[in-house]
Amino acid sequence: MSSKTKIVVLHMKEIIYTAVFVVLGILLIILLTFMFSPKQKESMDSAPKYVPGIYTSTVTMNNTNLEVEVVVDDSHINAIRFTNLDESVTTMYPLMQPTIEYIAEQIYETQSLENISYSSDSPYTSQVILNAVKDALKKAEEP
Repeated sequence: MSSKTKIVVLHMKEIIYTAVFVVLGILLIILLTFMFSPKQKESMDSAPKYVPGIYTSTVTMNNTNLEVEVVVDDSHINAIRFTNLDESVTTMYPLMQPTIEYIAEQIYETQSLENISYSSDSPYTSQVILNAVKDALKKAEEP
């Protein structure tokens, strides 16, 4: 009966190195999983918020109706402008066009109607325009 017995000698240093590399490998796999897995917030942002199209809302200024036009795609506000702003209205209300441009820039950057700052020159006009934009976006929201 001859048995070939093999004796394996493990040095403690080799066992420690192996354990450290196994732990680092597991941490790397976990890190890569978190980095490349879809995030909940991104999936919420990619969900359609609006029905794409052009939506309008009316603002009445001293018996003159102005239409605020809001152009949206499925998740972004692309344009905000007046559609029937003629010379007589801009003469009567010179701050209308600069105010809507100021508000539109903020909305384009944040894609939200929250925390919009009003121009110190025309806070009332800013509020009226922002309400008109909100009304138009209500029409654009998914049912």
